[in-house]
This record gives sequence, structure tokens and C-alpha cells, in this order.
Amino acid sequence: MSESHDLSVYIGRFQPFHNGHLELLREGLACASRCVVVLGSSYQARTPRNPFTWEERAAMIRQALDPDERQRVVFLPIRDYYNEVRWVRAVRAGVAAAAGDGATVALIGHFKDATSEYLRNFPGWTLVPQERRSPVDAAHVRDALFKGVDDIDAALNAVAPHLPAGVSGYLRAWTALPFLVPLVEEWRVLRAYQRAWSAAPYAPVLVTVDALLKCRGHVLLVRRKDAPGKGLYAVPGGFIEQRETVYQSALRELREETSVGLLELNLRHALKAVNVFDHPDRSQRGRTITHAHFFDLGDIDLPEVHAGDDAAEALWVPIDQLVGMEDRFLDDHFHMLDHFLGLTPPDPAT
Repeated sequence: MSESHDLSVYIGRFQPFHNGHLELLREGLACASRCVVVLGSSYQARTPRNPFTWEERAAMIRQALDPDERQRVVFLPIRDYYNEVRWVRAVRAGVAAAAGDGATVALIGHFKDATSEYLRNFPGWTLVPQERRSPVDAAHVRDALFKGVDDIDAALNAVAPHLPAGVSGYLRAWTALPFLVPLVEEWRVLRAYQRAWSAAPYAPVLVTVDALLKCRGHVLLVRRKDAPGKGLYAVPGGFIEQRETVYQSALRELREETSVGLLELNLRHALKAVNVFDHPDRSQRGRTITHAHFFDLGDIDLPEVHAGDDAAEALWVPIDQLVGMEDRFLDDHFHMLDHFLGLTPPDPAT
């Protein structure tokens, strides 16, 4: 394929980067002088689904490319947002900044399943669909690492044929860092969830609640005591119970996790909004729909809190510190806070 566009775009999570990714990236470089690699799921906490930071993934990709190819690749880290309209706007804005005015853009992509429908949301770009290039995807590589934690050399050797040589070496060095063992613990807990549900006639849809309390420029958070999400920050919440409304469950979970001593009447007056967060990928435990309740207590003194239930810590955090904590939140809880509090600037329309 000859260079027929000013810029190509290749979007993925690349967790990790494998031979199939490399072939598609080279297709992008074949049809344009430069390629923007959009690194999805950036700025998140490490999880079994997203174990590598965007900087680590960019380093893997550089390792896989020839020197001249590296000079033609631009990396664009993008948050998930769990809001497709906002996500598309952010991608378009980032690509526009790299492309310049009047540039022609080719979008390289593979329609794997329903999760690939986002490729149709970029009118004005030339979609260049590609066939699947590898029998192994990134999930297989991650599972091999987590299963093989007791014999990393054997695990890496098993997946090496599916990885660029530079990526194999990078992963070998990465597994010596202190990230792998806690991720394996998370992975095992999540696998136990999946086994427990495997006999259900239909895939379960879980319903949860969250209670976001704002008070005097602070928000009330908990730090999780157990996996999944051990050690991460979260909005207080949990699973709805059979004989409760979502509001009743939100109050119960709030008190169980934080011991906050507020009267129900005061909380009812402080309730400002309820929003449903239902992105299919928002929780690694499975399809989980949450009803988040936003309470604004105004400028009263910060109520005393104590950790309880499955919280290791309950604490009031200044709102102006939340952006710096983005990569330490459970699932989409940072974006839940962003929805109610406007933590990140709006992305420019393009």
C-alpha cells in the first residue's frame, strides 16, 4: 500500500502489544507518512485488564519498531471516560492537533466484535478495515503471565512466538518489578467470580449503589481493604439488597463503610442528583450497573468518619487533589467524580 494520506490513526489498548498489533501498525505506516497510535485506557490504576501504563505501552511499541518507523509514530494517550461521545471528541481533538489543518486521515482498524463499533464514529476519516492478523490476542498473553507467575520464564517462552522480540524482552524485565504479584491476586479473585457465575443460565447483571458526599471543598472516599481493587480509592458503595430501594442501599452502604453520623433527613435535603453509570466495561467483576447518589452538605464542619465493612480507610479528600490521584481509583470511580464535580476540562469540539 502506498502512502495516500497525510496521517493514519491506530486505536487500541495494546495490553500488551503483540504481533497482530505490529502488522496493523505497519499497515498504518504504509498508507501515511505518520501514524498516531491512540493508547486507550490511559491514566488508570493497574488492573488485570490494564496492567501496563500508557508510558510502558509506548515503550513496548518503540521496542518493536525499526528506528525509521519510530520516527514516524506519534503516541496519544486517551482516558476511557466511559462516555463514547466524550471519548470520540477527545480522540478527534488529539489527532487534529497532530495532523494540522486540511490533513487527510486514514483510520486503521479490525472489527473484532461489538467493541469495535467505535471505528464507525469518525466521519471524515477514511476507514481502512483490516483482517485479524494473529490467533492470539492480548488477553491470552495476560492470562499466560498471571497463570505462570510461579515460572515466569516458561510463561514468557510460551507466548514469545506471538510477541515482537523487543516486547518479549520488555515483559521479561517488567515481571521483575513489584507490580505482577498484586495483579495476580486480583486476577485470581476475578477468576473466582467468573467460576461462581459459570453455571448461571444467563450472564449476570449486577446492580450496585454509590454515595458521593461533598462537604466544604472535600469528598468522602474509602480505600478498599480487599481485592478486587485492594488499596485503591473508591466512592463508598456496594451491592443493592433484595428489599431495598437504590436510595436505601446507598445510605446503608455509606454508613457501613464510613460510619458517618448524619441524619437521614439531612442527607435527603443534601441529595442533588442521581446518575446511572452503566458502561459495559466499567467493572472487571462483570456487567455492573451502579446508581450514584450525589450529596452536597455545603460548608458544615467535616463529619467524623471511620472505616468499616470492606473499607481499609475512610477519609475526606480535598477536591483539588483528586486529579493527581486519578491512577489510584477503582474502576470508573474517578470518572464518576468527574461527572459530578467537573474535575477534567471539557474537550474541545472538532
